Amino acid sequence: IRAGAFDFLTKPLIDEELEMAIERALNQREVLRENDALKAQLDLRFGLENIVGQDHRMKRIYDVIDSVADTRATVLITGESGTGKSLIARAIHRRSGRRDKPFVEVACGALPETLLESELFGHVAGAFTGAIGEKMGKFMQADGGTIFLDEISTATPAMQVKLLRILQDFEFEQVGGNKTFKVDARVILATNEDLSKAVAEGRFRQDLFYRINVINIQLPNLRDRISDIPLLANNFLEKVCLESGKEMRRFSDEAMAALQRYRWPGNVRELQNAVERGVLLGKGSQVALDDLPHEIAGGGAPIVPTDGHSL
Repeated sequence: IRAGAFDFLTKPLIDEELEMAIERALNQREVLRENDALKAQLDLRFGLENIVGQDHRMKRIYDVIDSVADTRATVLITGESGTGKSLIARAIHRRSGRRDKPFVEVACGALPETLLESELFGHVAGAFTGAIGEKMGKFMQADGGTIFLDEISTATPAMQVKLLRILQDFEFEQVGGNKTFKVDARVILATNEDLSKAVAEGRFRQDLFYRINVINIQLPNLRDRISDIPLLANNFLEKVCLESGKEMRRFSDEAMAALQRYRWPGNVRELQNAVERGVLLGKGSQVALDDLPHEIAGGGAPIVPTDGHSL
């Protein structure tokens, strides 16, 4: 068994025992196959293969991801809402040696400070009203893996002090407890705010900013990477058709032109929603101009990329 045998039987062989041993071995092989298939699906969904874009800014980001993925360096991902910060964080995790360990995501802006502290560090029974039992925090859940702290700019000054400590020593206490826990977790953070400006205004600790700004990945706005819009739109078209069972092969020329004219304040997320709407409401074999949301189909001001060339 130590050499790799699945099971052993003693003589004289009994038919029922032999059949059970064979059945267990076949079941285990099927579980291993399913496990490999699920890992392959995760690679496809969260690996770089799912980050679509040929813009030179995106290519630089791919290089940075490959360079830092298998390190423990803290990564700060910045960019407007909807640019894909969570997707980048997952891609870093999936390409690292921690890929088989948990990826834990926390939306810091969605919780008040008291609940956020309990969510991150856990609490002991009786720590506060309603704390009936002990709770494991997100940092403990991410032990050995990666924790992704989204909307980090919303953390209060008191929470910033606690985050600075855990990022330096990876030690913490549960809310209401005095036992110190130590974890091994890769930390990735994200924000859509200019943290250097927040530091200058006194809303964000300077020492914490320097601690988290080790590797900064700044995601470009969709309006600054117009050449990627057809790639992204067709990628979303294929996925929505696969999920919905509809058959739409392309966008009409008018629809694609409208997609490239629009300024996309919601970035890639807004584009994905627009494509999904176009597919689900469309009646023909292609997404037509009338299938797009009115504000997109109506046309906005032409986008002027940062290089100064109008489209």
